[in-house]
Amino acid sequence: MTESESYNALLDRLSLQVNSFQEGFRILSNSRSLTDIGKNFVHLLRGNLLVSDINLFHKSSEDEEWINLYIQKVESQSYTSNLKISETLYINYAMELDYKVYSTLRCIDNSFFGIIVGRKIDNTEFNSLDAITLQIFTRLLDNAYQSHLARVREKNLIFSLNHKVLQLNSLVDTGIEISKLENNTQLLELALERAVALTNASKGIMRIIRDEKVIATLRLPNTINVAETLKSKDKIETQVDYRGYSYIVTLVDKESRDGNAKFDDTDEILLTAFARQVHSAVENKELHKEALENETIKKELSVASTIQKKIIPETLPVIDDYEIAGVNISSKEVGGDYYDCRVLPNGNVAMVMADVAGKGVPASLLVSSLSASLHAYLETEISLDDLAVKLNKLIYQSSTADKFITCFISILNPSTGELDIINAGHNPSLHLRKNKVLEKIEAGGIALGMFDMGLPFKSEKRRIEKGERILMFTDGIPEAMNENDEEYSDERLEKFCIDNCFHDAEKFINELVADVRSFTKDTPQSDDITALYLIRKS
Repeated sequence: MTESESYNALLDRLSLQVNSFQEGFRILSNSRSLTDIGKNFVHLLRGNLLVSDINLFHKSSEDEEWINLYIQKVESQSYTSNLKISETLYINYAMELDYKVYSTLRCIDNSFFGIIVGRKIDNTEFNSLDAITLQIFTRLLDNAYQSHLARVREKNLIFSLNHKVLQLNSLVDTGIEISKLENNTQLLELALERAVALTNASKGIMRIIRDEKVIATLRLPNTINVAETLKSKDKIETQVDYRGYSYIVTLVDKESRDGNAKFDDTDEILLTAFARQVHSAVENKELHKEALENETIKKELSVASTIQKKIIPETLPVIDDYEIAGVNISSKEVGGDYYDCRVLPNGNVAMVMADVAGKGVPASLLVSSLSASLHAYLETEISLDDLAVKLNKLIYQSSTADKFITCFISILNPSTGELDIINAGHNPSLHLRKNKVLEKIEAGGIALGMFDMGLPFKSEKRRIEKGERILMFTDGIPEAMNENDEEYSDERLEKFCIDNCFHDAEKFINELVADVRSFTKDTPQSDDITALYLIRKS
């Protein structure tokens, strides 16, 4: 037979085995495990080559030992030394040995298959068709193994994704659960417990540090030794800082089905996300607590503000032959300034200007005490000197050491213009004479409630003539600050009084407030603005 005739005969015989190759490919591709691949490969190749036995080995790397994947004769193991490592498919026919064919295949993951083939059943030698058949089935083995690796990777990926979804769901559920806890210690204990569970750690420690000192330590389980546990090399750690406290969470010794495992990037990301979630829960709880406290304070301030507004008169009495106007603008919701003007039973008019040290509810309460006492005493014929002594004792006994009241009280006899005045540590009121000369009314003594040492208060009498004016005010006007930390000043106030003496009382007060505003511009009001302006008509 010529070479051409032999070649054509070989093609004819191969064409007859096409269906066998296709069936082999289908069977190997559907193998569920590496063991199944080996078993199916041996059976298919044995049937096509008609040999006594075929033995398949495998090793995960070049340096590893061959392991039996599927062997038909145990003695074949002693021939694995004839399997040579090669970059390409290696097939060696050794006719002089008991086993005739040795083949090695490098796989895509750098593992190796080793194939040892026994004698043919009819004792004939391996021919060209057998060699081609062996090569084809070896390639089918390679393809089946690649498919197997792809399925394993896909399975692992799906398992990993499912595990991450489970972790994320647990993270969300834990966030909802810890947000419901009212007790911060319970919150942190639950957080540590869930962090350990989500990462499969075997131990967890949370240390709370302030000023570089550990002030509290939570452990899971409670029996672990903190110092020894922290020495572990298999751990992950994260830290959250909040309001001067550092919360350090350490997870130790990750567990797996095969025993211990290394923490991976996902565990660290999960722990960091979990720590942020706990941080948000703690912060939200604190903010909620502060909001409730602020709401309570706001209600208290609202009540105090309402009381104060009722103390300060909405309208001033009409006094024949006089004009009078007043203003009170608090810098905060509840201020510490107070003014009043009332007609007494004997027809005289009492005018009061007061300023409490401090602002807020305590100042408001002190103003209420002063107002109530004044109303009671002014109904009597008590002298201003004695009134000041009684008020001083009353304020001293009902306030703390840092609280006192400066107070200017004037009793006007409308028919004569006579004024009985006492000034308890308050700003001197300004008396503008008809010749535009300003006089400061200094009469008085110390502020009310500052001392209780029996110090006397001395009143002063003066007269307001027709066309003359008196301005009573608190220090919020001369001490009003602008953006350059400059004060409005007593000098500017005195000049304003002289320059605006032609205005009626209401107009004067409005212009005074406008002038202070023009001076301070956008600077926040630092103190209450309070004034009372009296004009004896010409």
